[in-house]
Amino acid sequence: MFDAFMTYDFLRYAFLTGIMIGLLAPTLGVFLVVRRMSLIADALSHITLSGIALSLLLGRHFIFMQGVNPLFLGMGFSVAGSLLMEKLRQVYVHYKEIAIPIMMSSGIGLGVIFISMAKGFNKDLLDYLFGSILAVNKSDFLTITFITVVVLIVLFLFYKELFFLSFDEEQAVISGIRKRLVHFVFIVMVALVIAASMRVVGILLVSSLMTLPVASAMRFAKGFKQLFFYAIIFAEISVMGGLILAYQLGLSPGGVIVMIAVVILLISIMWQKWTRRFYKHEKDMDNRVED
Repeated sequence: MFDAFMTYDFLRYAFLTGIMIGLLAPTLGVFLVVRRMSLIADALSHITLSGIALSLLLGRHFIFMQGVNPLFLGMGFSVAGSLLMEKLRQVYVHYKEIAIPIMMSSGIGLGVIFISMAKGFNKDLLDYLFGSILAVNKSDFLTITFITVVVLIVLFLFYKELFFLSFDEEQAVISGIRKRLVHFVFIVMVALVIAASMRVVGILLVSSLMTLPVASAMRFAKGFKQLFFYAIIFAEISVMGGLILAYQLGLSPGGVIVMIAVVILLISIMWQKWTRRFYKHEKDMDNRVED
């Protein structure tokens, strides 16, 4: 594996890209889970699918589109979808969550139309759906590197606002925080990270990397900062382990990454139950000794 890593560029791009995704996805996922907005990632991933399918369709009919990375159009659709979702949330003030299934349905509907116009699935589209180590190229790596830098800078600048809005939205608004602006910036970041992650994890599975590591981290974290730490650790273990196993077994990395994340989640749940029983048993023993 090490020799192959040093020999093939695509492996280096895949692993370096995976490291960045393992950092970004759970970081934004913490805010999504805490704010109870996890399903937004699913909706935007379906919108991204439409952009990818359209880009591949245009590449079949127009020469100038053949050299364009489908990631760019996917990102454009994802960002546009996030903006439309925000507009719908403003229209349905008392039923904001309905914006998510509306965008999800629209995204998958457009995607199916573009796929049918392209005469069905092809290898490139399957790579985007489920991830592929071989598909990650230098253009993807540079694009995701740029997104990583931008997202980390924005998170650093808006961390306090996002933290405040996540736990006490009403008080945050009273304190003068521009809720719509912060939420707009946040949802655009989520859209960009989802589009960037699809090369390794796959469009249909990227939302799992934003939620499963966070769910596991919640079993161990004692505070908000620890939640970030554990979520990133679990995500990196899932991504790195998934890429290695996928390469060795010849499988799509997305499914392997997600299943490792699921195993970590199950272990974290069992670990918490075991520790509770252990401490309860110790407490009972102490009480008996005192008696």
